[in-house]
Amino acid sequence: MPLTITTIGVYGFTESAFFHTLLNSKVSVLCDIRRRRAVRGSRFAFANSKRLQAKLTQLGIRYIYAKELAPSNAIRQLQKQADKSAQTTKSTRHSLSDSFVVAYQAECLSHFHSKDFVHKYHLANDTIAFLCVESEPSACHRSIVAERFAHELETSIIHLRPGDDRAVTAYNSGNNDAPSSEKD
Repeated sequence: MPLTITTIGVYGFTESAFFHTLLNSKVSVLCDIRRRRAVRGSRFAFANSKRLQAKLTQLGIRYIYAKELAPSNAIRQLQKQADKSAQTTKSTRHSLSDSFVVAYQAECLSHFHSKDFVHKYHLANDTIAFLCVESEPSACHRSIVAERFAHELETSIIHLRPGDDRAVTAYNSGNNDAPSSEKD
């Protein structure tokens, strides 16, 4: 079974729905790519690093923290400024700013190679979920990371979202122009 790439955010999920989604999607490795591994509010306490890792261990899902894929505070500030200009918040934004994307790719992905990452963590036959907080994949750097993996490893991406059984297939390496389609 080849490597399967998924992404998941925290916002919009309840604790039980979040872990059910991981299990239902057969995620075997959760890769945390957040700069700060905590989420404000008791509603999302399940995503705070220690609690998250304990639950994943209990469920038999491996946890990896890939700080090298987390945007720096300077890059995060670019998005914060764009959100302020657009009068939106992190939890309601629908896309990343161009300035964020360019800076993130230059800082975090310019020397990053997916195959090296897969080899380093022995991920060849796993279903990996890249984790951050935003509900909307296109509003989060995890979509950029997943696209890099999908392109370099010639696979597709499944974005796991609240309320979806399996979510959205967003990228198919065989046809980059194919539109995303939501599962009903």
